[in-house]
Amino acid sequence: MQLLFDAHLDLSMNALEWNRDFRLSVAAIRKQEEGLHDLPDRGRGTVSFPAMRQGNMGLCVATLIARYVKPENPLPGWNSPEQAWAQTQGQLAWYQIMESQNELVQIKNTTELDSHLQAWETNPSETPLGYVLSLEGADSIVSVEHLEILHQKGLRAIGPAHYGPGTYAFGTDSSGSIGSKGKMLLKKIQELNLILDATHLCDQSFWETLEVYHGPIWASHSNCRHWVPNERQFEDQQIKALLQRGAVIGMAFDAWMMLPNWQRGITQPKESGLVIETIVNHIDHICQIAGNADHVMIGSDLDGGFGNEQCPSDLDTIADLQKLDPLLTKRGYSATDIEKIFSKNGITFLRKHLEN
Repeated sequence: MQLLFDAHLDLSMNALEWNRDFRLSVAAIRKQEEGLHDLPDRGRGTVSFPAMRQGNMGLCVATLIARYVKPENPLPGWNSPEQAWAQTQGQLAWYQIMESQNELVQIKNTTELDSHLQAWETNPSETPLGYVLSLEGADSIVSVEHLEILHQKGLRAIGPAHYGPGTYAFGTDSSGSIGSKGKMLLKKIQELNLILDATHLCDQSFWETLEVYHGPIWASHSNCRHWVPNERQFEDQQIKALLQRGAVIGMAFDAWMMLPNWQRGITQPKESGLVIETIVNHIDHICQIAGNADHVMIGSDLDGGFGNEQCPSDLDTIADLQKLDPLLTKRGYSATDIEKIFSKNGITFLRKHLEN
């Protein structure tokens, strides 16, 4: 079974806001949520630590996420950056207690990365799940000093925006400039040698960010606009620009990002024909642009606020990502290429850009 590196999971959000104990099986979590209707994915989750282990997911990028929303912003979130910051600190505390129980281990540098991968290869059942800490959306960064604090606590990647207009950039479903605050943040991100996550940046903020920021950059969970014509996905010129910067792009398994014309809460996976193989279209599109398989990884986002009501019909839990192996083989990808997509591209990028 292939080693799987998932470049985007919202583990702590699920633990604190969804009240999920990821030490339980997916079936047990679904059972606990029977009769709950506060969220669309209640009783439909696909992620847990046992399921990650079953899928040989020895390494992931795990997020902190807390959106600050200004009074005119209709999106859900926190009413001040300070509240959002406090929420991320609670999420960080959850990661830390999971580490104390040997469920997780944080990866902060290349030495820890190599040590973890060796341990996982030797004895995966006794090795904690490895995670690299990322911040999805920078609205909780009250000041650059707060970013320094997070870096000291192990933060290694950051996306300036999430949904809507943010403090430092404009994200999905909005449009605008990074402005002076965004430029200031990018300067600090580069100074700290953090990985810049281009996911969720609106087109204008995307191009301005690439012009200003010259450090390591990837897109943890973004598909192709060629297949799903929505600004949340990357157009070909954006993909080419990222490739020129040596980026890797993670494939997301959120249905509306995989299949065009998906209507959340209305379209059904089975009736729509959405299957895991659909993502191969997105993978292949990037590989054709690149001329190789060196710039694609998995960034499933399978716990990103949706469950099996909004993912491929043949995916029950995150362990089913392993089904991608024979599907890629069927589409003509070599064993070497498949290993790159499953883990090597992302790990090679981390080895190049994490601290020694």
